[in-house]
Amino acid sequence: MSNYDRAAQFAPFAALTGYDDAVAETARLVAAKPELAEDERAIIDAYLQVIRENIGASPMAGITYFEPDKRKSGGAFVVKYAAVKGVDEIAKELVFEDGTVVPIDDIVSVDRGFEGGFEFELY
Repeated sequence: MSNYDRAAQFAPFAALTGYDDAVAETARLVAAKPELAEDERAIIDAYLQVIRENIGASPMAGITYFEPDKRKSGGAFVVKYAAVKGVDEIAKELVFEDGTVVPIDDIVSVDRGFEGGFEFELY
């Protein structure tokens, strides 16, 4: 029997099944959810108010939100530019026309002027 054939007979045996996956999961980086300052939260609230006032026109919105990781503590930042379908005041969620639902508390920043969207001023 050749060395290749001899080695191949032991290939199905893996004493550490899942070890490579565990190492890859541990090495995967996640970000911590930031705590927003009062002025940053005021900008987001003003942006959401403008969206509420224009909801009948399906306004385009640009936001960055924090999406918690399903397996680890932390998560990732997601940027979304899309038309808004509504704001669910009870669940405190922003609902986009493509079906994406973003908790308002997870929004970390807004794009106040982008092509296809609307601009607003706080003052």
